[in-house]
Amino acid sequence: MSRTQVIAFANNKGGSGKTTSCSNIGCALSMMGKRVLLIDGDMQLNLTLSFFDEERALEYSNNGKNIYTAVKEERDLSDFVVPTEYEGLDIIPSTSLMSAIEFELFPKWQREIVFRKCLEPIRARGYYDYILIDAPPTLGGWVMNVMCASDFVIIPVEASPWGLFGLANMFDFINKVKEISPRLDIMGIMVTKADERKNYFKETLKTLRQTDGVRVFENYVKVDSTIEWSQDNSKPVVAYKKYSRSALEYKDIAKEIIEYGNR
Repeated sequence: MSRTQVIAFANNKGGSGKTTSCSNIGCALSMMGKRVLLIDGDMQLNLTLSFFDEERALEYSNNGKNIYTAVKEERDLSDFVVPTEYEGLDIIPSTSLMSAIEFELFPKWQREIVFRKCLEPIRARGYYDYILIDAPPTLGGWVMNVMCASDFVIIPVEASPWGLFGLANMFDFINKVKEISPRLDIMGIMVTKADERKNYFKETLKTLRQTDGVRVFENYVKVDSTIEWSQDNSKPVVAYKKYSRSALEYKDIAKEIIEYGNR
């Protein structure tokens, strides 16, 4: 069997730090010697823009080198892989056309696993150690496709008053996905945008860690303006400023992911 682990980053609430986590953890894993493929599954293209400037990102959008074209035409995703500037780290870009992906999936045979079939040739070759997928902040047919193709799901949660809102819906959705894809496992909740000075952060962490059946990553990501600067420069913070606080936090989470997958 392939040793490739497929991990979806998903949360039906926007602003959870999902894309930032996916890009930085992917880059951190590659820096640790792992071969990583990132897949941008969101119409906002933010994961793509984490590695390329807007002009380059739009080029992939316009020339068909993107996830939308692959899924629409039910093609092997191997033909859509683009290298980044970082060794061992590739990406399949997104496009704003992803806004129509639900429409494209609806009439297809076995529409819940179209993406899984597109991904299978890459997975079967076992070239990548990790395939990380950035899912959009919804709970529709496309996100079901993403989860049906994954071994694990990581749920980034913002440490704010509204950060926990919708988590119950997320768990219900994952349970429905498991009816189609029983292998899916929740790797854990990853707390982001944490401010240790605020009591609400402490209460959020305490609530999550005391909830039965919910694994929470030991490490979390604090509020850090360096992340915004890295995004402005189309670079993950782990590459933009390697020894910044947030870069080190993402690297620690990447180590947790490796340990969890090896258990």
